[in-house]
Amino acid sequence: MSRPEKKRTVTAAPRVLKFSPRGVRGRPDKIVLRPDELEALRLCDLEQRGHADAARSMNISRQTLERILRSARGRAADGLVNGKIIMIDEGVA
Repeated sequence: MSRPEKKRTVTAAPRVLKFSPRGVRGRPDKIVLRPDELEALRLCDLEQRGHADAARSMNISRQTLERILRSARGRAADGLVNGKIIMIDEGVA
């Protein structure tokens, strides 16, 4: 049995919930980022905070933050490189 997921702090809801590529014919596949993944990207990549500081802000361990970042960066890269729609899940982390 897996460990229960700890509640993660996300400071604000995203202003934009969907990014869609131009120039891709048909209906591109979708990538969905969870709110905690977006928050981890914002704290570490946009605000350039250290992993320990970002983890404290989200009330999670540094190892959990790194696992979330790895997932978020992989999904974002897949969406950008392969021309997929990137959607932000509106649910709570």
